[in-house]
Amino acid sequence: MKRKLLASVALAACALTGTAQAQVSDGIVKIGVLTDMSGPYSDIGGQGSVIAAKMAVEDYLKASKSTLKVEVVGADHQNKPDIGSSITRQWYDSEKVDMITDVPTSSVGLAVNQITREKGKMHVNTGSATADITGKACSPNTVHWLYDTWMLANGTGKAIVKSGGDTWFFLTADYAFGQALERDTEAVIVKNGGKVVGKVRTPFPSQDFSSFLLQAQASKAKIIGLANAGQDTTNSIKQAFEFGITKGGQNLAGLLVFLPDVHALGLEKAQGLLLTETFYWDLNDQTRAWSKRFAALNGGKYPSMDHAGVYSGVLHYLKAVDAAKTDDGTKVTAQMKAMPTDDILFGKGSVRADGRKIHPAYLFEVKKPSESKGPYDYYKVRATIPADEAFRPLAESECPLVKK
Repeated sequence: MKRKLLASVALAACALTGTAQAQVSDGIVKIGVLTDMSGPYSDIGGQGSVIAAKMAVEDYLKASKSTLKVEVVGADHQNKPDIGSSITRQWYDSEKVDMITDVPTSSVGLAVNQITREKGKMHVNTGSATADITGKACSPNTVHWLYDTWMLANGTGKAIVKSGGDTWFFLTADYAFGQALERDTEAVIVKNGGKVVGKVRTPFPSQDFSSFLLQAQASKAKIIGLANAGQDTTNSIKQAFEFGITKGGQNLAGLLVFLPDVHALGLEKAQGLLLTETFYWDLNDQTRAWSKRFAALNGGKYPSMDHAGVYSGVLHYLKAVDAAKTDDGTKVTAQMKAMPTDDILFGKGSVRADGRKIHPAYLFEVKKPSESKGPYDYYKVRATIPADEAFRPLAESECPLVKK
């Protein structure tokens, strides 16, 4: 099976026949996984996202007996909007890509979102966090599948303030994602009676957080909020541990922490962290079985939330292509909104008018080393946030597609 998935990007059930796919351009549905292959988010997305997309294609074609012919390609945007934009235009204009998925780094995601709209293609974003993708930048050609800054702020931020962590200092990655996460979390903190006593913008990516952490330590804030992700998060947590910041009584809030981050840190440094995700491999029998399949194809590394989102998003996209009998991006997006979502990783859900995909979220606490039974046994569920509470209410949306 591994050879079948990785030897070729072309996956097909059979030749394109009949009228069901008569309007599929070029006879092929081509999916582009635009991700970070070599930078701070490469373990969160990277080659794992390509594997997840190929798994979704294979599973869908096998289960549905669809006659769609599907191809998956991947590329590295290097976390740079100009490079991401260039690849997106080349894929759409020259290489006949129909849908782009993943796209970690919000500045790149916003650029892909805009180009996709201009070209009438389709974007299933799982990697970017900014809630603006379903807010002021919403598009009839984009579905924001996995998580966003509103969800993270209202999951982790609200829970910490409610438990007494009412003074905050932010270390914020200086680009669209970090700024949006700081903005949304600060709003939740203030709304729930807390206070932000200071903040600092950090270069992205960054290896040395010492001066920023010393500022946070000097602020005496109870909580140091890490509005960053990937290696920026792990570097800042490691250095905070080395400086004895948590031993001194201050706590770290990882506002966007993925399973690979905790794995890289180790439980000694990460224990006690509160974080919000929409997927964890050990939630139930179905997530465990899929995750073991994925790990076997990914060098033993278990899936991040992003990998699970790519798999789930590609499945629903292919269902919509078959149902709409076209790969026209605008029509397929409308079909994705019209159909309920249902898969083994996220269960039942829906896609709203603003493009926001709805499903439960979970507040996790990272286990102590003594509580873990082995590699990747890292989380315990502190709370389940119902789907209708996990994301920004539609009535509060700034999306022009939402009828007020």
